[in-house]
Amino acid sequence: MIALKPHVPIMKLNPNAKGLLDEALGRLGLRSTRQREHVFAVLLTRRDHPTADEIYARAREEMPTISLATVYNCLETLVDCELVKRLNYEREPSRFCPNDGEHAHFLDERTGRVFDIEVPDNFLEAIREVLPDGFEPKKFKLSFIGYAPSDEVDAAVRGGEVSREVAERLTQHP
Repeated sequence: MIALKPHVPIMKLNPNAKGLLDEALGRLGLRSTRQREHVFAVLLTRRDHPTADEIYARAREEMPTISLATVYNCLETLVDCELVKRLNYEREPSRFCPNDGEHAHFLDERTGRVFDIEVPDNFLEAIREVLPDGFEPKKFKLSFIGYAPSDEVDAAVRGGEVSREVAERLTQHP
């Protein structure tokens, strides 16, 4: 008798996200896979700028056979096809952001949380005015590093991203 593995439901992308993924992969001559779809779905489910290890842990909840190497490869592909942005901060592991709109990031040094910061529609035009003649920006990457308001820290505690004890210790400015 052949033992069948129990069916494990995999996170499904909504039709719009699936279409975006298929189109972006197609531009690079790639195709969608269950693993790519699952990692992308994990990123879209909680937009908290997770690290690859955090994405791996979340992905394994519904796809226990996925490997860390596969998660890294999927993330690399999602970055290459510009569906996901890689955020790098000194001495920190890379984080991943699926927000496809133009925006900046704010890293709270106390909690390690990264927040999306919306920028005005004319932001890139305003930046062009301060650039030397002949410089032609296509995109921008802007990150702030500092301290988020304590109510944001409270939200991190409620969301389980940081413990109350850690939050209280971290809310003291150095």
